[in-house]
Amino acid sequence: MTQLDPSIKVRHEPMRIAGKKVDADGVVEVRYPWNDTVIGTVPAGRAEHAQKAFEIAAGYRSKLTRYERQQILFRTAEALAARKEEISDLITLELGISKADSLYEVGRAYDVFTLSAQMCIQDDGQIFSCDLTPHGKARKIFTTREPLKAISAITPFNHPLNMVSHKVAPAIATNNCVVVKPTELTPMTALLLADILYEAGLPPEMLSVVTGWPADIGNEMITNDNIDLITFTGGVPVGKMIARTAGYRRQVLELGGNDPLIILNDLSDEDLARAADLAVAGATKNSGQRCTAVKRILVQESVADRFVPLVLERAKKIRFGDPMDRATDLGTVVHEKAATLFEARVHMAAEQGAEILYNPGRRGALLPPIVVDRVPHTSELVMEETFGPIIPIVRAPDNDEALIALSNSTAFGLSSGVCTNSFPRMQKYIAGLQVGTVNIWEVPGYRIEMSPFGGIKDSGNGYKEGVIEAMKSYTNVKTFSLPW
Repeated sequence: MTQLDPSIKVRHEPMRIAGKKVDADGVVEVRYPWNDTVIGTVPAGRAEHAQKAFEIAAGYRSKLTRYERQQILFRTAEALAARKEEISDLITLELGISKADSLYEVGRAYDVFTLSAQMCIQDDGQIFSCDLTPHGKARKIFTTREPLKAISAITPFNHPLNMVSHKVAPAIATNNCVVVKPTELTPMTALLLADILYEAGLPPEMLSVVTGWPADIGNEMITNDNIDLITFTGGVPVGKMIARTAGYRRQVLELGGNDPLIILNDLSDEDLARAADLAVAGATKNSGQRCTAVKRILVQESVADRFVPLVLERAKKIRFGDPMDRATDLGTVVHEKAATLFEARVHMAAEQGAEILYNPGRRGALLPPIVVDRVPHTSELVMEETFGPIIPIVRAPDNDEALIALSNSTAFGLSSGVCTNSFPRMQKYIAGLQVGTVNIWEVPGYRIEMSPFGGIKDSGNGYKEGVIEAMKSYTNVKTFSLPW
């Protein structure tokens, strides 16, 4: 049943197809997870809307110079900074995360656009001398990178601004045209970003944002003949469906994670306190809704009794509640259905022998930071991707080889964090963990927006995101040679 909050001005945002505002017959309601009220509507777009967007994208060839692209990206970043409160409010209303977390997201998007601006003015060609062998010639081979026909970008709910920015900014930097389909749960931020980009001088043909239900528009985002590359961030089942359906076209799939923070037994009490800070922050920031959030805390048995009380102490200090209250640390998850599932996994783990040390109680989509100790590693709570602010502690063997095997025993392979002061052990875990990222003395999710990011196994198909890697994947390399 549609609920309205008189304090929230409900607005309708049309699709942006090459700069034009386009509606459809039906609408998709966007709800505020805190009270399940409707905050806005977007069109329930259909396949023909995506078809039109891809037709325009494929038919347009940008003539923007590197300098012009850089200035568009810089102006966009400046607008994000100038309008951060407005944008942060919209993210919080769509997603339910705290204002602290949504402001942080705006800051990250600012970084994406400024770094893309810096990268786009660097020449991306190479030169190869040909007189290298007895069979060589007096020639040089040069490479240049050229944009694709059209890029399809499909983005998730958990970062309504930053994930869209990671798709769009590298596309602009490489002179590409992109069609974005944000999730139906949090689509309004992407539409606002499109307006900011148009105002910054982006030719409207270079960006379209289409909205709608996956059943109506999703297949066109995967199979349209004008698509050269699909860049998708989201869940494993959808990612594998895209891989099966997309056919002979490139795909960059950034899927789920089940990321461990590993606490080794060489730590002092002071070190364990530092590790507890990382564990709690890594599990609860963005309401735990990050593919790289701490999903499992693997602590070696001989230090667990000293470590667990430190985690509990920090979890109890987290202020959770109204996401719009600036005193709130932790807002909601995306909807009550998700919160109910994650709470059920906690209780299932308890039935398997885990100990619930702290659980102030769920209220709708508001899921508190629940601390669970002695979680069996076979429990669904830690074998699946639990996308909420749960803090599950798994007591692990003191043997490093056994702990590495335990960490590797899930289907995922995205990121990890390891807390140790032993350099040989750092080397052992960096080499032994089957993941795309190993961070020593940092949460699994730590990165800069420019550095390569992505996973293996069920976490992705090995291609990387991050500004530099995205710019590479968004281009074709052409070689040419000249007498020299």
